This record gives sequence, structure tokens and C-alpha cells, in this order.
Amino acid sequence: MNIGIIGCGNISPIYFKNFARFGLKVAACADVFMSAAEKRGAEYNVPAVTVDQLLADPSIGLVLNITVPAAHGDVALQALSAGKHVYNEKPLALTRDQAKQMLALATSKNLRVGCAPDTFLGAGLQTCRRLIDEGAIGRPVAATAFMLGHGPEGWHPNPEFFYKIGAGPMFDMGPYYLTALVNLLGPVKRVTGSAQISFAERTIGSEPKKGQKIVVETPTHVVGVLDFAQGTVATLITSFDIWGHNLPRIEIYGSEGSLSCPDPNTFGGPIQIRKWNEKNWEDVPLDPGHIVDSRGLGPRDLIQAVADNRAHRASGALAYHVLDLMHAVHDASREGRHITLESTCDRPAKFTD
Repeated sequence: MNIGIIGCGNISPIYFKNFARFGLKVAACADVFMSAAEKRGAEYNVPAVTVDQLLADPSIGLVLNITVPAAHGDVALQALSAGKHVYNEKPLALTRDQAKQMLALATSKNLRVGCAPDTFLGAGLQTCRRLIDEGAIGRPVAATAFMLGHGPEGWHPNPEFFYKIGAGPMFDMGPYYLTALVNLLGPVKRVTGSAQISFAERTIGSEPKKGQKIVVETPTHVVGVLDFAQGTVATLITSFDIWGHNLPRIEIYGSEGSLSCPDPNTFGGPIQIRKWNEKNWEDVPLDPGHIVDSRGLGPRDLIQAVADNRAHRASGALAYHVLDLMHAVHDASREGRHITLESTCDRPAKFTD
């Protein structure tokens, strides 16, 4: 199945490289700015075309949609209308309604929708998944997840969109943590949370816009409490307001021990376990699998799933559940209540390459 890439910005090179490494063919690339498509096309020897030309190309079966978040839904709907499977960069869409429309259209046309992140398919989180499934820490009773930093305006060349509606730390980085947690523990049934805009204005510290001001439109410190369907209670904090911390990325606490998981924005990373009858943490070797940056595993799995007539792992249903969770935490903070999730999803199948 040939792939067409729409969106040729900062994240696109790793997909071009990994698709080549995986033996997948990129038939064309496009961007709303033709110069961006031409630049990437020249770098990776791929024809640069307009978005309309890419969508009209009958040889392309899957569209990788790595546009800015505000365009995810519209571009995906165009691709599905053109009869193509879609794999979106996260989040799936900005709103629940547009994401539902996308999934309904895909179902009606017998097409697949996938969505980043696919980091949970890496050796790090898959090793953690095996340990939990084997009962290495007993029954998971609690979990914590922390994504804490001081925002991307210090290094990103165009950081404004990180502070607009549909972004912020939860919508930008939350998908990595929530997808990892759902992979490890299954779907969530209820949430509550608190969120705030800690600083009304940000100053860009990176070129070429150094010194420009950003008006913050979305919460930058978001705290959620998640009740999983199988009983685990988790705390999640995502923040662009923290200068430094000593907290872990993800830890799972079981009836017979604790598991320290790697950064869910990576494919490898260190894993440690401490059993109930041990005083020290022990390092756990990673299972065979992908350790280096392997973004593109999700689209590859989708393509193979179509051929095998099975469910793909980085699915639209999983991505919608994550989107619903992120909105629900913000809704809970604004409304001052617990929210029972309307969405759910199957826990993705264990990944073996």
C-alpha cells in the first residue's frame, strides 16, 4: 500500500526515514505551503504535489496526516472522502464531534483510521506490558504519570500553536502518557481534574521569533485523576509551568510490587521493578523490539492489519478514547465534578514485530 504524506514540517523527516527503513513506499508528499513539500520531496526523492493532487492519486492507499492539530480533522475527512485510509498525528482531532464524524465516515466506507502515538509499540512499553500481563507486580491498584517542563517556546521555531485551544501540555503530550496507560491498564471509566493558565503570556526564546509574545489561550497546568474500568486509580499531571522536578515518568503500583516505566515519548528506555519482598529496585532488560525512534510503526501495523484482516493497534477507537479523556479532564475542572466517560476501547493487542 503506497503512502502519501500531508504535512512536511518538523516531525516529517523521521517518518520519511522510517518508512524507507520499513520498506514502505511514499508515493508523494504535500503541504499547504508548496515550498515545504518541495523541500522534503527533494531531501527524500519523493514527488512533491498539491494536497488535491495527492488525494486524487489512485495509487495512494494510506494518507499520513501530520499537519498542525487544527487541521487534523479536516484533512482526515478529505482523505477518507477520497477513499483512503488515514493515520493522523496526535491528537485525533480538536473536538469530539469531528473525531466521531471521522470514525463514522471511515466505517461507512470500510476504511481504517489510525493515530499517533505509536511509541507504545516500542520495546520499552511492550516489556512493561508483558510484566503486567504476567503478574510480575500482582494486581495493578494505582499509577502515576508526570509530564513536567516549562514549555516549548524556548526551543521550537514556531511555538505559538502550543498555547492555543486544542494544544497545551495535555493535548500536546498527554496522548503519549494516556495511550501508554491504556495499553498497560485498559480503558478509563471516570475522571476528574483541575486545570489552570498559570502565566497569561509567554515570551519566545528561540529564533526566528525570539522576543515575541504569545497570549496563552489554554490551560498550561493540568491535573487528572483517572478511574480505570478494571479498578486502578491513576494520577496524571501535564504541565508547561515547571522549571525542574525529580518525579518519574510513569509508575504502576501493584499488589505485589511496583514498576517504573520509561518515557512514553520514546521507544526504549530504562525499566525497573521492585517486588514486595525486596528492598531495592532491579533493572529489567528490554524484550526484543524497537528501541530507537521508530515512528511509523503504527502506519506499518495498520497496513499489515488491512492485509491480515485484523484490528490495528494504534487505532481510531484508542485515539478517540484518549481524546475524550483529555477533554473530560478539562471539562471536570471547568464544571467542578467527576465525569463518566462515554467512550471506551479495546486494549491493544500485545505487539510482536
